[in-house]
Amino acid sequence: MSDPPVRPSGTAGPRPPPRVAKALFPCSSCVALFASHGRRFTGAPLGTACVCLCLDRAVTKSEVECLIKLFDTLVAKASSQFAGAGFDRTVFRDTLYNAFGMTDDVVLDRVFSTFDRDNTGCITVEEWVEGLAVLLRGTLEEKMKYCFAIYDLNGDGYISKEEMFQMLKHSLLIQPADEEPDEGVKDLVEIALKKMDYDHDGKLSFTDFEKAVRDENLLLEAFGPCLPDIKSSMSFEQKIFRETPK
Repeated sequence: MSDPPVRPSGTAGPRPPPRVAKALFPCSSCVALFASHGRRFTGAPLGTACVCLCLDRAVTKSEVECLIKLFDTLVAKASSQFAGAGFDRTVFRDTLYNAFGMTDDVVLDRVFSTFDRDNTGCITVEEWVEGLAVLLRGTLEEKMKYCFAIYDLNGDGYISKEEMFQMLKHSLLIQPADEEPDEGVKDLVEIALKKMDYDHDGKLSFTDFEKAVRDENLLLEAFGPCLPDIKSSMSFEQKIFRETPK
């Protein structure tokens, strides 16, 4: 995603969702864990524990190992263009469809882009583990940042009316007999703005989105489902983590 536009000095801007950056020095535990699977770990997100130690998400070291094993299985199915470093959009979409029943093409493309932090078109093992940690065990703060990034289609730090319209149009089930379905979607956009646009500027900053979701958690996926439901998450964990030592 592109960086938010630079505002003139002295003007207040929205608080965009913090971007994930790489630490220069990964901890020895992460290096050892990834090396044991023949992979090089290049860093953890700044300001957080390394992925194998993210106890705030209750993702254990053995569960991370299970995710790495799944990653290796998916890499084997992927195009050879990435030389074993990761897998492409097609494998990613098929995996999320099979694991979580996610079918919306627009949402799946946005989830891929959110996972693919370095914008290479390839999901690396670090991106895979970190992304799934948020989907499966993320805190509300992490999920807010994730959902906002999904809905902010052009990455400018806002969810515009057009972006709301595009996301809702693709996520809603429109009956063939519906007259002027676009008008119904536009009405939903206006309702969302009235409820969530606290500074009344006709678009949502992350500050608007965060306040609305903290006031009413159901607004987390206000513009379309982009998180796995509880049933599919539990099914995925039972299948992938079934060999996890207790």
